[in-house]
Amino acid sequence: MTIIVHHLEHSRSQRVLWLLEELGLPFEIRHYKRNKATMLAPPELKRVHPLGKSPVIEDTAPPGDDAPRVIAETGAIIEYLVEKADGRLGAPAHREALLRYRFFLHYAEGSLMPPLLLKLVLGRVPLFGKAGQKRIQPMIDTHLDFVEAELSSREWFAGPAFTAADVMMSFPLEAARSRAGLDKERPATIAWLDRIHARPAYQAALAKGGPYAYA
Repeated sequence: MTIIVHHLEHSRSQRVLWLLEELGLPFEIRHYKRNKATMLAPPELKRVHPLGKSPVIEDTAPPGDDAPRVIAETGAIIEYLVEKADGRLGAPAHREALLRYRFFLHYAEGSLMPPLLLKLVLGRVPLFGKAGQKRIQPMIDTHLDFVEAELSSREWFAGPAFTAADVMMSFPLEAARSRAGLDKERPATIAWLDRIHARPAYQAALAKGGPYAYA
């Protein structure tokens, strides 16, 4: 069975398409559009997974099971695909690089993304939203300074080679450039974004994925 990616426009699932292109794994895309009023995912996604969110992938059923394997959560999907590709773009062999790989794989959604999402939500709150955004920005700046320091010492997040950790870090940093003050004042991070955007697999995924506001 070809991997099916349930892909929502302008979302984290763009990373899954990119990694699939990098790994050369066959896949097909089922496209979903956001509700124009709420910007939420459509209810059709709940037919795939109870949480009704994207990304979600379907893959070949486990032995003895007729239903396809359904996997949600970007990090879990990334790890699943790396394993499926026999470890390509996965954890480096060098101990320190491995630890960095593991850290950034989880840091992207566990620490960096929450304040960015909070700033987006506050931006939609009348009256007090702007004040709330100003209070959350210093927290975001701390994260962006940390990322800048890391990328100032090496080309990729885990070490000298591109890995799936770079794929995971793409969405929050693209979002930060779009709405949270990431600019040329942090040149190492901007240079990293330029490098990932120049990758042929990134461009191929962008062409197939459709609308994506952060590239």
